Amino acid sequence: MRKEEKGRTVDLEVEIRLEGEMDEFWSFVQNKSNQRWTWYAMERGSGCILAWHNGKRQDRDFLVLWKLLEPFPISLYHTDDWGSYAKYIPPKMHRTGKDKTWKIERKNLNFRTHIKRLNRKTICFSKNEQIHDNVIGLYIETFYYNTGTYGNNFSMNL
Repeated sequence: MRKEEKGRTVDLEVEIRLEGEMDEFWSFVQNKSNQRWTWYAMERGSGCILAWHNGKRQDRDFLVLWKLLEPFPISLYHTDDWGSYAKYIPPKMHRTGKDKTWKIERKNLNFRTHIKRLNRKTICFSKNEQIHDNVIGLYIETFYYNTGTYGNNFSMNL
């Protein structure tokens, strides 16, 4: 960026730092022994979900999410202390602790409140993994991508 200052041109450097939060929450398909984990990441400033993946609570499912986040210039991730995060996120890009993950934990509550089948004690549950994943994906698409409704009123519409 160039700026005119008293008749001379000065080059300015602008650095934009984005921080993210990552978390996972469980639900089940058919019975509680068939757990389904939704891994997702959000940008801290806007609250918008950047990527998500449904699967098991295993390293390979975290790595799918990690691959989806490659296009985003996130410089620091805040997570809980689940082992996959510390294993694969470089230490200079990773902070563990509850003090910086309260936004994504709140989002977990939104998920459980708005999608009844994610509630832990319910008679409403998914019978098919594909339908289960589609319901979560449609919810994210509707409320966090298209409208930005639950992302601090930050609109992603271009």
